[in-house]
Amino acid sequence: MRLAKYLAHAGVASRRAAETLIAEGRVSVGEEVVTDPARDVGPDSRVALDGRPLAGPQARAVYAVNKPVGVVSTARDTHGRPTVIELVARERARLYPVGRLDADSSGLILLTNDGELANRLTHPRFEIAKTYRARLAGPPISDAALRRLSAGVALEDGPTAPARVRRVGRTRTGTLPPGGPSLREGRQAGRSANEIELTLHEGRNRQVRRMCQAVGHPVLELVRTRFGPLRLGDLAPGEHRRLTDAEIGRLRAL
Repeated sequence: MRLAKYLAHAGVASRRAAETLIAEGRVSVGEEVVTDPARDVGPDSRVALDGRPLAGPQARAVYAVNKPVGVVSTARDTHGRPTVIELVARERARLYPVGRLDADSSGLILLTNDGELANRLTHPRFEIAKTYRARLAGPPISDAALRRLSAGVALEDGPTAPARVRRVGRTRTGTLPPGGPSLREGRQAGRSANEIELTLHEGRNRQVRRMCQAVGHPVLELVRTRFGPLRLGDLAPGEHRRLTDAEIGRLRAL
């Protein structure tokens, strides 16, 4: 097995991040510091990171988590904020997030110790679809604004790719239509909702928020409801579940 893949399967980091660790001279095989990520290693190769021996590949695991608002999508936070990893701490596995949700957003995020799978799910060339529900500020969003979001919006880091966008409700009850996940609405009587669903194949930083801001509708609340073939379903905020082998197989097939 290639050294970078070995580190990824050991739960150290994604394969790309493992290649960086190797290039920095932080990985040794036996008594030798190795900087070639393609170096062949096996169970008896005595691989170590920063002098700490690695136990070898862990059993592969993927968890679906409903990230609450205020929780950050990192393994550690220098400001002491709660992290999404802490939500599954009792699983006793070295996990890291697949993609990110900003602290002000909630919904479906995946955690895994499978670096190779994480790399495939986040690499731009695989264009994994992710679906979001957004509650917007301002008047009800116009058809023209929906067409702009669908066709692509000019942002400071370049135009966005075409997206699938639809209006999902203009209710006065603070909930989405039956069958869809709830968004926390304000309790003020008579306040109308302005909600859309977007499906993107990109993963830029705060992309949904920036797109909606660009068409004049700042996001008040954002929930990711789907990641590839996986749905948030009835998973409560802060809860997690381990994916089945069949679900992981569908992710790998992407």
